[in-house]
Amino acid sequence: MYGYYCCKNICGSKPNGEAKVTCRGCKPECHCLVPSTLGHGRSKEVCGICHPVKKIGAKLFQFGHLDSSNKHDNLLSRSLLPPPMPSSSAFPSTSRYNKRAVLCGVSYRRRKFRLKGTINDISNMRELLIKNFKFPKECIRVLTEQEQNANLIPTKHNILESLRWLVKDCQEGDSLVFYFSGHGLQQPDFKEDEIDGFDETLCPVDFMKEGMIIDNDINSTIVWPLKKGVTLHAIVDACHSGTILDLLYLYKHESGIWEDNKPPSKEPIRKHTSGGLAICLSACEDSQTAADSTVFGGKGMNGVLTYLFTKTIREYPEITYGRLLEKMHDEIEKINRGRCTNRILQHIFNRKIAQDPLLSSSDKFDVFRTKITL
Repeated sequence: MYGYYCCKNICGSKPNGEAKVTCRGCKPECHCLVPSTLGHGRSKEVCGICHPVKKIGAKLFQFGHLDSSNKHDNLLSRSLLPPPMPSSSAFPSTSRYNKRAVLCGVSYRRRKFRLKGTINDISNMRELLIKNFKFPKECIRVLTEQEQNANLIPTKHNILESLRWLVKDCQEGDSLVFYFSGHGLQQPDFKEDEIDGFDETLCPVDFMKEGMIIDNDINSTIVWPLKKGVTLHAIVDACHSGTILDLLYLYKHESGIWEDNKPPSKEPIRKHTSGGLAICLSACEDSQTAADSTVFGGKGMNGVLTYLFTKTIREYPEITYGRLLEKMHDEIEKINRGRCTNRILQHIFNRKIAQDPLLSSSDKFDVFRTKITL
């Protein structure tokens, strides 16, 4: 994300609590905070108003020459990036099923902003789809950095290709699922189709080189093609993911009503399906960040949304969307109330989970009468 920022704390995804210092280039009355360490040990205590910056993860990096001719480019570790991938047509053909899923978990290995819970998240979601919702194993496409098949590394190209595969030739009665666990960011909205003035984005493993996947592209790729009788569920465990599918309605848990999220632009912009239904469960609102946590016990870390979603569905197989939201909000409040009350120890060991899972949809429906069926 390119831009100039001053006097504004813009959070990255699943922050790692890095120290911040006051910008040296600003006027005395300006109180900008920037990360104290940028890139590979370089100290640049200057904010975006003093110098152009590029926002990546929870950091601000100095602009550099990102073309391949720059031999001293220290923003990209090209040796760690996968080679160009062939299209999804390289996958072997399978029989036609009315259930398909794309599960994408990005760990950003060997990066300072790496995530440790995404592989656990993928495992939980895959098991839930197979055991609770009877998804055929061969119709679940998993993209992680651990995959041996080069087509299944979660690069920008591969994720978009998999999303096109997900909705291709969809027919009445199809149930489609898109799941993402990884970093999410925001960038300025230049099409004027966002109420808050920002586009939401997902970060593939190669986003530092190839860029992020913005909500407009996700909407046009997997929302537009949905025909009558086709249902898509998106579960997105990432920061700033509230309106990541750009759906027309947002359900407000506090008030119990659907709010209009139609594009405010003067020129008509398509955000609707072709007759089908798209439902998205996001980890948090657009202005919030999501968390990986170890508070749930077990082995390793888990995304808060993913863990609570899978746990609740297993315990209450016939649960409605409304009750699911209530259960997840109650569980987050319970965790926060049970944390250490000593502020110093809480700061060191127990960060508060400050995220509100959000439901959005292409059409309004009764959330307390509609059961979750994938």
